[in-house]
Amino acid sequence: MKTAVTGGSGLIGSRLVQRLIQKGERVIVISRTCGDRWRRLESGGKITCIAWDQLESRAEELEGLTAIVHLAGETINQRWNEQAKQEILRSRIESTVQLSDIVKRLQRKPETIISGSAVGIYGMDGSREFDEYCSVQGDDFLAQVVRLWEAAADQFDDVRVVKLRTGVVLDRHGGALPKMMLPYKLGVGGPIGSGRQWLSWIHIEDIVNVIEFCMHNRQLNGPVNAVSPQPVTNDEFGRTLGMVLKRPHYLPLPAFVMKLVFGEMSSLLTEGQKAVPKRLMEHGFQFQFDSLKSALNDLLSK
Repeated sequence: MKTAVTGGSGLIGSRLVQRLIQKGERVIVISRTCGDRWRRLESGGKITCIAWDQLESRAEELEGLTAIVHLAGETINQRWNEQAKQEILRSRIESTVQLSDIVKRLQRKPETIISGSAVGIYGMDGSREFDEYCSVQGDDFLAQVVRLWEAAADQFDDVRVVKLRTGVVLDRHGGALPKMMLPYKLGVGGPIGSGRQWLSWIHIEDIVNVIEFCMHNRQLNGPVNAVSPQPVTNDEFGRTLGMVLKRPHYLPLPAFVMKLVFGEMSSLLTEGQKAVPKRLMEHGFQFQFDSLKSALNDLLSK
């Protein structure tokens, strides 16, 4: 098997590359730059690294891939000023279009494209549950980004495409969890805003398992909600986190404070959506960590 991964330095991509290497599979990492980390792995014969600006001239190396897992994109975990918004959108659309143009010219196209997406496409409506058969899409900034991102992924021709709609990925070493843990470690943890907003989450091991499942299950295409079957409210998340850390959960953080600190990006914390992985369940995927308590116990006991 030979798999290409974009966004290989990110939270999900780095864990996926590690998993594939451990299985002895051939991996092509498509990255902004092929720095020391990738050079060391290349010299060990474990991966091939191709920089984005080299991709056109080295496109033949993508012939006959088992899959392309496309996770590249500017982080959304930053203050959303106009420049940041443009880069968040541009990085996703342009990289997807570049890949689709190259795939169209390949003689032996990849069997599968797994393209990054997010449950944010459903908008910030906490009054209902969203599965992949729901046609509702939001009109906030993140929903607009994801809608255009998925539209770009529709340009891949003659290949199975899975749109991986991720929620909050929980990993002790990166992403949202270390930031969410900090107030509890300081003894000032509590609900954010009303605490009733939904949080659709997934353990880092399960998101990698989902990607591998989608790579090999040829009946899956289109949108797939890559989230736990047990979403929780912000208050439930905080109470469970406090219990696992043996820290109090009592001090509410008003939504307006989050708005002052993080600007528009604060909506990721003060609003949310209740997404469920209906298609994964229909196809028999087994979550290793389906409850928040089991996920946090695993991550925080190591």
